[in-house]
Amino acid sequence: MIYVFKTSVDNHSKLESASTLLYQLIPNSKWNFDLEDCDNILRIDSETEITDLVLNNGFFDCIELE
Repeated sequence: MIYVFKTSVDNHSKLESASTLLYQLIPNSKWNFDLEDCDNILRIDSETEITDLVLNNGFFDCIELE
């Protein structure tokens, strides 16, 4: 399933920290950030339900988009 989030990850420093966190939270998923998008989109491809993990990550703000 593909999940799409609007995030507060708006620069490469935050991206590096978020990447480390995502590797720990959802190690078997594929994901990417689009920092060129005005919403700093995070897309995640995961076979398991990850919405709560991402929304409550404690590092960056995010809102799930539909």
